[in-house]
Amino acid sequence: MKSKRKVVRAKPKNKRSKRATKRPTLRSAEQYFALPEDRQHQWNRTTHVLQRMRSQGISLSQAARETGISRRKVIDLGGSALKKQANGRYAARSFDRLLRVLIIPSRGGLTEIAVRDSRTASKLGEYSAAVQRFVQTGDQSKLCQFKKLKLKDASGNAIKLLTAPKELMRLGNAGVLSFESIYARVA
Repeated sequence: MKSKRKVVRAKPKNKRSKRATKRPTLRSAEQYFALPEDRQHQWNRTTHVLQRMRSQGISLSQAARETGISRRKVIDLGGSALKKQANGRYAARSFDRLLRVLIIPSRGGLTEIAVRDSRTASKLGEYSAAVQRFVQTGDQSKLCQFKKLKLKDASGNAIKLLTAPKELMRLGNAGVLSFESIYARVA
């Protein structure tokens, strides 16, 4: 009688072990500012990579290299905004729900506002460009489209955009509107 040997096969080892930590889901400006400064920079760079992939049509690797963050870190932090294609490459989804803390002008000066949608962030970027154009040239034509625009912040509150020419000129003359980026300060 032949003895039957039971063959035990070893499970293949994953190249990458599953991480115990979940991706951070930032939902408010308070959570963003509670992060250490280097994590805030990484988060901002991740959202910049996604924006560059959408607007310029460049690859994840190229956008990450130009922004100064690793491709892996972008996948870890912004994975929900990426989709893996059949060829194995990553592409940015048409929009995402990642938190961004942006700066917009208000009657009292510049105000930080948290938004949770790339489409809202894009609209606020267009608004910022229109404000800068108005302050530099006096051209109100681009500002008019933002008078009745209804946007919501991360908490669901309505965002009131300042479009009054006199108020914007006052802020511009005071030097308040000379900002290089609409993205919030870090720490």
